[in-house]
Amino acid sequence: MTRGRVRLRHLYSDLEGSLEELASDRGSVESSRRVVESALSDGNAYYGINTGFGALARQRIPDGQLEQLQWNLLVSHAVGVGEPVPREITRLMLHLKLHALGLGYSGISRPTLDRLLLFAQRDLVPLVPSRGSVGASGDLAPLAHMSLPLVGLGELWDADGRGSRPAAEVLAEHGLEPIALRPKDGLSLVNGTQLMTAYGAWVLERCAHLVKVADITATISLEALQGSIVPFDPRIQDARPHPGQRAVASNVRRLLEESAILESHRHCGKVQDPYSLRCVPQVHGATRDALGWAGEVVETEINSATDNPLVFEDGAILSGGNFHGQPLALALDLAAIAVAELGSISERRSYLLLGGHDGLPPLLMKQTGTNSGLMIAQYTAAALVSENKGLCHPASVDSIPTSLGQEDHVSMGSIAAVKLLRVYENVVNVLGVELLCAAQALDYRELRPGRGVEVAHRSIRQRIEHTEADHLLDRELARAAAIAGGSELVAEVEVAVGELE
Repeated sequence: MTRGRVRLRHLYSDLEGSLEELASDRGSVESSRRVVESALSDGNAYYGINTGFGALARQRIPDGQLEQLQWNLLVSHAVGVGEPVPREITRLMLHLKLHALGLGYSGISRPTLDRLLLFAQRDLVPLVPSRGSVGASGDLAPLAHMSLPLVGLGELWDADGRGSRPAAEVLAEHGLEPIALRPKDGLSLVNGTQLMTAYGAWVLERCAHLVKVADITATISLEALQGSIVPFDPRIQDARPHPGQRAVASNVRRLLEESAILESHRHCGKVQDPYSLRCVPQVHGATRDALGWAGEVVETEINSATDNPLVFEDGAILSGGNFHGQPLALALDLAAIAVAELGSISERRSYLLLGGHDGLPPLLMKQTGTNSGLMIAQYTAAALVSENKGLCHPASVDSIPTSLGQEDHVSMGSIAAVKLLRVYENVVNVLGVELLCAAQALDYRELRPGRGVEVAHRSIRQRIEHTEADHLLDRELARAAAIAGGSELVAEVEVAVGELE
C-alpha cells in the first residue's frame, strides 16, 4: 500500500501526480475494499461499518440499514458554521483527502472514490464552513460538508470563488446523479485531518517565500538606515550555529554585496544598531527553524492514513486514533507564533524608518506638518501585530470532551489551523508596510545599495511610486502586501544574486 510521496516543497505538482496515479491505478483501494466486503459477511462487529459512531459504537446495525447508516453519518455530521473555508484551501483539502484514500487503508468503495476523483478533475469544489471541528475524530464536520455533494446535498463553489450554488443543480448540469454510499464510505470520507492539513500546507508552502521576503525587506531597511553588517559576520553565526540563523545572515550578506552605502559608513564609529536590525539573524532564523519543524509534521500528515478503522492487507480492520489532530495542533500553534514574530520585528523596523534617523526625513516625507507622511501606515502594522498576539494563544492547550465522553480529549487543531491563516495574512500586510517604508527611505540615499537590495528596490518601485504628499494609501498598501505575499520579488532578486537560503 504505497503511493508517491507528496512533499510540501512541491505540494501542488506532487498532488497532481498523486491524483493522476490514482486515476490510472486503484489497486490499493480495491484491495482494501475487498477486506471490507469480506468483513461484512464474517459476523463480527466493526466500528462504523456495522456499528454506530462515537458514543454509539456498541450499537450493532442490521445489514439492511448499513447504507442508510453512511448517509445518516454525512448529514448528521454536517453541522459546520461560520465563514467558508477559502475555495483554494477547500480544493487542497479535497485533493489531500483523495491522496489519503489512495494510500489504501480506508476501504472506500470504488464508485465513491471515482466520484470524488471526478470532482477534483472537473474542479467541483464543495463549500465548507470553517468552524465546527474540534480536531479529534479528524475534521468531522468540515469533511462531512465536503462530502455532501456526492449525495446531491450541500453546495459547490462557483468557478470564480465569489459565490456558490446547490450541489444538485451543478451535478445536473454535469449530467451526474447523486451516488449511494456503501458500507464504510461515509466514515472513510469524514474521518481524517484534511482540514487542518490543508490550512497548514497552504500557509507553510507560502512561508518558503515569506521568510525570504522578510530577509529582503529587513536588508532594504538596514541599507536605508545605514545599519552595520558586522552582526551578520559568519563568525558570529558559527559561535551559535542554529541553521536558520546562519541562513538569514548569509542571505543578508549576499544582498549587501557591492553596496556603496555600506562602504560609506563602514568606519562611522556607531557601535550597535537597535535589535530589530542587529538581531535579524536570530529572530528570522528562529522562525525558519520552527517553520521547518512544522513543515515536517505537515508533510508527514499529508502522507499518512488518518482514517478509523484502518484496513490492512493481511485482512485486519483495526480501530485506533490516527485521526487525532494533536501532532498538527502543536505544529500549527508553533507555526503561528513563528510567523507572527516576522511581523513583530518588521513593525519595529518600520517604526525606526519613520524616526528621521541618519539623515532620513521624519515620517519619510520632506514636507511634514501639513503632510502626515507614512505615520499612520505604522499604526496599521502595530494593530495587526497586536491582533496576532491574541491569535497566537495556543489552541492546543484546550480540550472539551465530546460524544458523551467517548472522545474525552480533543486537539482543537482546526482552531489552530484557522488562526494560522489569519496570522499569516496579517504578517503579509505588516511586511507590506515595511516594504513601503523601506523603499521610500532608500529613495533618499544617493549612493548605490547592495546588488540584491537594488534589484528589490527597483522591483517595488515598478509597482509603487515614491510620494511626497499625502493621498489615499490603500492601493499602495494592497500592492505592497501583494509583493510581500507573492513569489515575484524573491524570484527577481535571486536572478541577480543567486538562490537565497
